[in-house]
Amino acid sequence: MLADFPSYRVQPAARKPLLEFVTRSLEAARCRIIKLSSPNIAPFVVSWETAAGERMGAVLYAFLATRTPTKNRPSDERSFQIKYGGKADDNTHNIWQDPFGLYTTLFLGIDPEEGFFVAADPVLHSPTKFFIRLEFKDEHAKAIKAKRWFAWERDRRSGDDHPIETLVGGTSESFLDLVRFERSALGLPPGDRQLLAEHPEMFAVGAMPATTGAPHIGVNVVLEHPLAAELGLSAVEVMELIAGARRLKMAVRGWVAEHHLVDTLSKIPGVTRCERLDHEGSPDVLLSYKGGPALSIECKNVLRKLASDGSARIDFQRTRASKADPCSRYYSPSDFDLVAGCLHAVTEKWEFRYILSQELPAHCKCPGKLTNNVRVDGTWRVDPAEAFVYAYHQGLGC
Repeated sequence: MLADFPSYRVQPAARKPLLEFVTRSLEAARCRIIKLSSPNIAPFVVSWETAAGERMGAVLYAFLATRTPTKNRPSDERSFQIKYGGKADDNTHNIWQDPFGLYTTLFLGIDPEEGFFVAADPVLHSPTKFFIRLEFKDEHAKAIKAKRWFAWERDRRSGDDHPIETLVGGTSESFLDLVRFERSALGLPPGDRQLLAEHPEMFAVGAMPATTGAPHIGVNVVLEHPLAAELGLSAVEVMELIAGARRLKMAVRGWVAEHHLVDTLSKIPGVTRCERLDHEGSPDVLLSYKGGPALSIECKNVLRKLASDGSARIDFQRTRASKADPCSRYYSPSDFDLVAGCLHAVTEKWEFRYILSQELPAHCKCPGKLTNNVRVDGTWRVDPAEAFVYAYHQGLGC
């Protein structure tokens, strides 16, 4: 399975403390190490068996996290340098993911002396440049050591496709939790990643039912659904399949938000049409109010962390852009009539706020496009009917 695994030669003396941190953490959690790769080849591969008999494995892109005062850098800054091999002209490297889902990929810095790690999203960082630094602060290290598990939001450098990311830190006691977390968080957007990190009960030991076909502890009844019968799986196995498949999970979570939006809007008195659209590149929902023309609505999830003024935030851009036109990543006011901001990542409730697309700020560098840095503030409407009426007043709808 690992025959085509891209690897790099590293200095074993420098990397050995990282592997020792991992093995000590696992052994302290009563795990039995099955296989451990050599410290002179990176990324590292380790497999183990838990005290409960569960076999797990991880591929670690692990780097040394330090607090080294640097000229012209903040005095409270810590970092780990992301580098393998030598500096090459083609310095773009893909972070490997196991297509079979047996190994969990970790992308992290480890401070063996202070006994903690800081993990970044391996999907968000792939492809990565080597010989770059990932910074965090003394305050984050302090919180990690005090709480043993801590998540926060980091602003990435300007020009990155995704300007926001969620970092997760933990002490050695939390290393096994990190593996379970990354297994569950694979492919999640930053807001959902932070929400999951703040609820360990959703990914820690016992959070996922076993695929035995018998009801899991705490589950009274497992209902047989026609889809489960069609797929030849139990209801529990269908849920585990979704949890373990990155693209499938992302699609399901997006559709769940849209489902709740359609359910919410359909109950508004005066709504005569409300349907979800399933076309590539189209808005998410088409709706008519009191017999008026159809309004197109885009559903967007907010990030977990609030802005300094208390407003929710949306990373408002497409997943990818055309190489010929970087501005194609950003939306135009004509792409849809309204935006529905889903607040679940903040409130943990399926509730929404609404605004006309033409009311959003313009992008500072791409004429005719909307900013990707959106705030769900007081200009957004709680009552969707008010947004519909104003949209019709502005001549919107088709």
